[in-house]
Amino acid sequence: MPVVSVVPRTRGLAALVAALLAVVVAGLLAFAGPAEAKTVWLCKPGLKHNPCDTSGTATAIKADGTTSVERVARPRKTPPIDCFYVYPTVSAQKTAVADLHIDAEQTAIAIQQASRFSSLCRVYAPVYRQLTLAGIGIGTAAKPTAEESGRAPADVLAAWKDYLKHDNKGRGVVFVGHSQGAFLLKDLIAKQLDGKKLSKRLVSALLIGGNVTVRQGQDVGGQFKKIPACRRNGQIGCVVGYSSFDAEPPADAAFGRAGSGFGGDASTKLDVLCTNPASLSGGSGALKPYLFAEKFPGLLGLAINVVPDVKTPWATMPGLYRAHCENRDGASWLQVDHAAGDPRPVFSANIGAGWGLHVGDVNLAWGNLLDVVRAQSKAYLRGHR
Repeated sequence: MPVVSVVPRTRGLAALVAALLAVVVAGLLAFAGPAEAKTVWLCKPGLKHNPCDTSGTATAIKADGTTSVERVARPRKTPPIDCFYVYPTVSAQKTAVADLHIDAEQTAIAIQQASRFSSLCRVYAPVYRQLTLAGIGIGTAAKPTAEESGRAPADVLAAWKDYLKHDNKGRGVVFVGHSQGAFLLKDLIAKQLDGKKLSKRLVSALLIGGNVTVRQGQDVGGQFKKIPACRRNGQIGCVVGYSSFDAEPPADAAFGRAGSGFGGDASTKLDVLCTNPASLSGGSGALKPYLFAEKFPGLLGLAINVVPDVKTPWATMPGLYRAHCENRDGASWLQVDHAAGDPRPVFSANIGAGWGLHVGDVNLAWGNLLDVVRAQSKAYLRGHR
């Protein structure tokens, strides 16, 4: 059986989640419109170096240690829809807010969270002046000002407008964002698409680890007025949102709780949305994880405790995980359980209970997310011929 390296546990980061979220919100709310920078594309069709267009070949590792190779065929024709991806907090630059330089961390996260979508859609991913790891407290940078915090939403909005003007040409779009990227896309979609004519181009929004809120007991009415949760295969114009945990989120968790951290005020009767990518209609489903076989660069590499040692770019462990949505005691989350007695190493909340399995939100459900988008793409195209 392939060897799996287990990275030492990183401590002291859980308390920084609330700081990250609060500063992002402050930037979105206080955003006064700094000068737009020319869009720099991390991923875009035709780029010479495009991390979103890499091999999806994976080694499937079974519980008994046997392996097989899965190959992903490149599409023969241009995919019929587009994906607009905004990456999470990864920048290791020493300032509070990143510049527009493409560093190793942006390249690595695009491979890990967006590249497999290239079999279904043209992937567009802008570089943006995000709050860095140092800017959220993992370092010595000064606290960002409101103007600095407003640069990220300005960049994402400018990139969206650039894409609409030059590349969209009426095509359907899947939005994909994780963590800081999901927070930014929530704001963009609420202002640019929710209840507006442009919403007709919305295939879906995968806003993962971003505390999308809904009215308690409902699938709409919190973050978005008109855009509902995705609750069936092939449903379009909807949102998939969840935060992964292997145990109930603690009372001070910034993810999975609408009354703490970033999700909203508990008095507004909101829940954090949980849609199970393995079973949109509810209940339990088998997750289809895909883990990248190269260690993530920099400090965030310490937060990923499972790195498969295989000869292919990816590894998958069929049958290892199942997931279902839980909603109790003011928390709503995707409960991820692993098969009892299975010898394969598993993701754990190794950076604090308040984070849960945040660093694995996308990778633990990669295959399921692809299944969701594949069905949505077919449904969208049937209705937009």
